[in-house]
Amino acid sequence: MGADDRAKLMDSLKATRRSARGRKADATVSQKAPAPKRKVFDFRELPQIKQLQMHRAAADMMGIENPFFRPHDGLAAGTSIIGGSNYDNFASYNYLGLNGHPEVNAAAKSALEKFGTSVSASRIVAGERPFHAELEAVLARVHGVESSIVMVSGHATNVTTIGHLMQKGDLVLTDSFVHNSIAEGVRLSGATRMNFPHDDLDALEKMLSDQRHKFDKVLIAVEGLYSMDGDFPDLKRVVKLKQAYDCWLMVDEAHSIGVLGKSGKGIAEHFDIDPTEVEIWMGTLSKTFSSCGGYIAGSKVLCDYLRVSAPGFVFSVGLSAALAGAAIASAELLEREPERVEKLQQNGSLFLKLAREAGLNTGPSAGYAVIPVIVGDSAGAATLSNRLLAKGINALPIIFPAVPEKSARIRFFITSEHTEDQIARAVSTTAAELDAMRADGTAVDRLIKAAR
Repeated sequence: MGADDRAKLMDSLKATRRSARGRKADATVSQKAPAPKRKVFDFRELPQIKQLQMHRAAADMMGIENPFFRPHDGLAAGTSIIGGSNYDNFASYNYLGLNGHPEVNAAAKSALEKFGTSVSASRIVAGERPFHAELEAVLARVHGVESSIVMVSGHATNVTTIGHLMQKGDLVLTDSFVHNSIAEGVRLSGATRMNFPHDDLDALEKMLSDQRHKFDKVLIAVEGLYSMDGDFPDLKRVVKLKQAYDCWLMVDEAHSIGVLGKSGKGIAEHFDIDPTEVEIWMGTLSKTFSSCGGYIAGSKVLCDYLRVSAPGFVFSVGLSAALAGAAIASAELLEREPERVEKLQQNGSLFLKLAREAGLNTGPSAGYAVIPVIVGDSAGAATLSNRLLAKGINALPIIFPAVPEKSARIRFFITSEHTEDQIARAVSTTAAELDAMRADGTAVDRLIKAAR
């Protein structure tokens, strides 16, 4: 056997020994590893899911049909088709009736035919298209500021913007009724969050006096129109407070752009405030602009910074062509047809007037696009919603934990497309069904009766 053959033999023996040691080690690990308890985790074991199932079982005992996730056929407008039947619809964000407008549909179709269904990349990589800049210019013009940046989700817009701009050592002061997306953004940022009671600006001022000096950056977050109660803050005073205490101000205009102000330019127009005095305007495309997505409007410096650094923008696909086309056309219609805003405001005022005359509890609503009818318990709100549906009116309940249990309600969204007859019928039917329901007793009474 030559030297080369001996070397090959030794290498082969070494490899065999290494393989044997590996098999022995694998066997040892296998002996030590515990036997599998189950193939997959059953999420029914989670306490929160058990609680949800208990709530569903209680609702079933009381005969309360689930009012959520009912599929609608066709356009969401002043009316909607559910299960083949037509209903007066008070559960859509189509505030100015622009969803389905011929010009909006044509713009979406034209953009779709030219650019396809997706831009197929994040905008910073290869997804940038001309319509992105066009939409951002239109939104900046509507808000009266230098620039804007559009993202694919309204919720994610607040989360990534606040989460990115604020950090540990900063403070965010929020109205207690702000949207979940603002709360999630603060949680992500690591900043300290303090709530002031809803619309209590005296409490906000005291917090600023007591806390401002303890933190680096301080952000005040309010909404232009609160989505649960339909009221809005005294923006003039909020601006003065943020200036006096050297804070940033963020105004979430998801429900107020296109709704407040003579021409629908939002809460700044309503109060005749220079919009450049607010650092951050936030809005969504899914309501007045009959599309989907969210945006930040403000200074060019801010928007340029977010464009190259905000994770929810940089690492997300760009807005699709059809959605951008629809939003651009909607914004142009808003500017061209302010009579839509006037009609919406007239309808909201009429609904609020009739509701109060009927003795319905509408809370602090100012009578614009959002008007609640506060029922009390969650079971009662769900029951009333189902009773209204049986009468041809689609209006959904807001229940705990979205609102406190004693403040469960039916939330009516008003649009420019509703007729006076629809509004009058909705109010009178709600009052009649609420009286009839209360004559049957409380939710506990109904549960006891059902258990017998």
